[in-house]
Formats: sequence, C-alpha cells, structure tokens
Amino acid sequence: MAVHTSQSVVKAAGGNTARGRSRGTGTPPPAHGRLRRALSVHWYAWAMVAPVVLVIGVIIGYPLVRGIYLSMTDADERNVARSIGVNEIPATYEFIGVDNYVDALTGSQFLGTLGWTLVWTVSCVSITFVLGMALANILNRRIAGRSAYRMALILPWAIPGFVSVFAWRFLYNEERGLLNKILGGAGIDAVPWLNDPTWAKFAVIAVNVWLGVPFMMVALLGGLQSIPSEQYEAAEMDGATAWQRFRHVTLPGLRPVSTTVVLLSTIWTFNMFPVIFLLTRGGPGEATQILVTQAYKFSFEISPRDYAQSSTWGVLILVLLMVFAVVYRRVLRSQGDNW
Repeated sequence: MAVHTSQSVVKAAGGNTARGRSRGTGTPPPAHGRLRRALSVHWYAWAMVAPVVLVIGVIIGYPLVRGIYLSMTDADERNVARSIGVNEIPATYEFIGVDNYVDALTGSQFLGTLGWTLVWTVSCVSITFVLGMALANILNRRIAGRSAYRMALILPWAIPGFVSVFAWRFLYNEERGLLNKILGGAGIDAVPWLNDPTWAKFAVIAVNVWLGVPFMMVALLGGLQSIPSEQYEAAEMDGATAWQRFRHVTLPGLRPVSTTVVLLSTIWTFNMFPVIFLLTRGGPGEATQILVTQAYKFSFEISPRDYAQSSTWGVLILVLLMVFAVVYRRVLRSQGDNW
C-alpha cells in the first residue's frame, strides 16, 4: 500500500509538472497562440493603432514601394505615362534591374556627393552637440536671468525653418548683407559667403548649427536635471575637480539622452533639405549639394527629369541611414547600453 501510494504521488507530481510546462513554465506556447492571446488581451490598443498604421502604410509604404520599383527601371520624363490634352500616353519605360544602383555606386557623382554629405553631417552634429552641451551646463546653474536666456536660445527652434534660412541668406548677401557691412566697417574686404565653394560650405554649416543647437540644448538640459545632485555632492566630497565631475558624473548620466539625440540629429542633418536648397540650391556649382538635394534635382530641375535616378538615390539614402542606425545600436549595446 505504501509503495502504491508513493507511486501515485510521483505520477501525479509528474503530471502536474508536465501540465505546468505546457502552460508556459518550460516550453513557450506556439506563435499563433501568443498572437491570439495578445489580440484578445490588447484588442483595444490594436483597434486604436490600426487607423494610424493604415494611414502610414498609404502615405509612406506605397511611395516607398513605388520608389524601389522605379529605381529598377529607366523611367524618365519622356517614357512615363502622361496626358496631352485629351490623349493618354501609356508608359514605355522598361525594367532594368540593378543597373541604376551599379551606375550610382561606381560613378564619381554619387561618391563625391556622399563625401561632402558625410562631412556636412559629422561637422554639424559635432558642433551642435558641443555647443548644446556647453549651453545646457551653463543654464543648469542658478544664474540671474536664466529663464530669459533659455527663451532667447530656444527662439531659433521656434521660428519656421524657411524664415530663418531666408534671414540668413539676407545676412550673407555679398553687397547688402549685414555681415559684410560689419566687416567693411572694420576695414575688411567683403566675403563671398554664398558665391565661393569653401565659404558656402562654412555658411550652410553655420546656419544648420544655429538651427540645431536649441534642440540639443533642451534635450541635454533635461538630461542634466535628471542626474541626482547627491552624485555631484559625493564626488565633490571625495575631492573631484570640476573636470572629473563632468567626466565621471555628467557624461555617464547623460548617456541615455545623448545617444538618442545624436542619432536623431544625424538622421535629420543627413536629410536636411531646406537649409541647402533654400540657401544655396546646392551651389555654387555643386559645392554644397548633398544626397537628398541631388535626388530632388534629378526629378525636378534637370531636363529630361530622371525619375529612376532620383528613386535610386532615395533608396540608397534610406539604406545608408538604416545601416548607420543598426551599427550605432550594436555599438551601444556592446558598450553595455540598454538601447
């Protein structure tokens, strides 16, 4: 009887263990089961998200798929479908595979434009981050008129971008611009800000930095205010200098914020169409042309309009940014950041 009872207990325990494993303590349930459970529990959230997903799919998904398709054709202004009066002319462009990508990646125009785009992006993001960090540290202290300074420094961010760019274009005017008038008053010759390739590059970088510093400053200022003051007090009691406190307390405390804003700033700057287009239109010549403005030029400024080439450059821009985001994320994760 004792043996029988013990065997029954063991069998019951084994059955309970098996049932427990099937319930999720061991082997996870199949994917369709998890999906069904997620839909049944979070149906309201899915219902709220569905319209947004649908709109994004129409607004972004279709143009993306269409652009990828056009990049594998020889579509231009002469062979796309078009209407002339009451006559409908069908499209005659042909599928050519990856020839456009091969031409772009092996040609000097794409690689040359990519080189300046990288210089433009790295310069703008680096200078913006350094200035934003410095201003955030200053405004994080108790100084007289701190609120007024914050409002003044956020102002460039509040003004519409095209208004700011046109204002800077007036300042850069070689004959009537305020900058050259100030230089002339000091006995310095006028600078061809937008008519010389080198000066034009400095000019567009300066404008983009002016527009980007407020965002960087506000984001980093929020990060600074989230760092506990006890950490600074403890470091100061241990005899740490101002530089050591900045290096060992401020920078690690800002890491979650700074990694995010650097990624966002890089993507925005890489695709910063308004500053380049409205200030120099890529000139003088092609000196300040970045990838996104050149892609625009293929579709709207050259004749015949080359839709295939424009789509090819657009897809390559997307791929480059996706690769950067993936590598950036992996580097952060290898350094121990939960990102």
